[in-house]
Amino acid sequence: MAVSTLRGAQHAAAKIVARLRAAGHQAYFVGGCVRDLLLGREPEDFDVATSATPDQVLTMFEKTFAVGAHFGVVLVSSPGLGGEEVVTEVATFRSDGAYTDGRHPDAVRFSTSPEEDVKRRDFTINGMMLDPANDAVLDLVGGMQDLSAGLIRAIGDPRERFAEDKLRMLRGVRFAARFAFELEPTTSRAIQALAPAVSQVSHERVRDELTRMLTEGRARRAFELLDATGLLVQVLPEVVKMKGVAQPPQYHPEGDVWVHTLLLLEGLPDGCPMALAWAALLHDVGKPATFRIAPDRIRFDGHVEVGVRIAAEICRRLRFANHETEQILSLIANHMRFADAPRMKESTLKRFFRLAQFDQHLALHRLDCLASHGSLELYDFVRQRFETLPQEQVRPQLLVSGQDLIEAGYRPGPQFTQMLAMAEDAQLEGAVQTREQALALIRERWPGS
Repeated sequence: MAVSTLRGAQHAAAKIVARLRAAGHQAYFVGGCVRDLLLGREPEDFDVATSATPDQVLTMFEKTFAVGAHFGVVLVSSPGLGGEEVVTEVATFRSDGAYTDGRHPDAVRFSTSPEEDVKRRDFTINGMMLDPANDAVLDLVGGMQDLSAGLIRAIGDPRERFAEDKLRMLRGVRFAARFAFELEPTTSRAIQALAPAVSQVSHERVRDELTRMLTEGRARRAFELLDATGLLVQVLPEVVKMKGVAQPPQYHPEGDVWVHTLLLLEGLPDGCPMALAWAALLHDVGKPATFRIAPDRIRFDGHVEVGVRIAAEICRRLRFANHETEQILSLIANHMRFADAPRMKESTLKRFFRLAQFDQHLALHRLDCLASHGSLELYDFVRQRFETLPQEQVRPQLLVSGQDLIEAGYRPGPQFTQMLAMAEDAQLEGAVQTREQALALIRERWPGS
């Protein structure tokens, strides 16, 4: 979200707080926006907590949406600084009942007490409230102290907080990684004890949390914490199998497959594409199953193909969209092809460049090199060719079509695919430049068709 939009969101939320207070209600900024403001970071959005009931909120503002009114949540649409419409989540102070499904409370009880409201929240750094009129912080859970100490601490009994909502265990790891904080010891022990219960969280929510960890610029730290807390083996057992799988030192002086993968994760920048991040994590997921010690060195014959199958199952399990799965698997399937690039025919190299979002293939190869032998010779060669080849040469308008073959007297059939592919290869190689030359080449190969 752009900074100007964020400032507009802050303005809109502050106006909502002011209006609620003018009507005699308590109202504050709450949650992650307060944490981020205190850390000097741009909040992703601004949430408001209030003593006003959902019905009162619905009647006080012109444009509202009762998306979660039974949980005390109303969306208020109001103008930002530039007049743009901003949607702010306004939640009534509440206490929660039992969490039978391990994710949502079965019932809630609305309250007029901010203290009662914050006690149901997840971590102390997310449990602070702020009065935007004077920037006064209402800290009833020790959040400011934990911010200063760099600690992720559950509010109250961590076992109770995680038993209520198992996703909080993954969120705690993500926050610790994002802010370079430590998990408070009691909180960490509770995660380790309850880690198997993360299986109750929907696959989609697990996927989204893991994706955030991979794309927020602290992926290595996040996955080290996932491993240390016992969560990694629960959500991605295939990745845990990388640990201790040795690699040939002449190509991988850094160590085993797990260490190599962590180094790739360390190189992922904040905001990197989701598919690239997942491919960095899973590009060698096929190595544990294909490990063997040959007479000359350690080998992983067929690890790419095996890795694609394993990654496809992970993507299916985590409910990735089809286009996301396709890109992740393409990155994994092609990550070893760079070694052949200097010897590729011109047509093969150009087809290689046609892979969707080829810049991501380049980025993965660069990360792979830097996390192993360190040589960027192949990367530089491919990048230079990719950046200098005109697109009209990589994807030229084809000289010959199926209709051209029919007009030349050929009967449609399976051989059409071979004919057109041969003509296109010759065109990409520069061996033919006209339709007539391409047809002549085809007639040489298929004179009697």
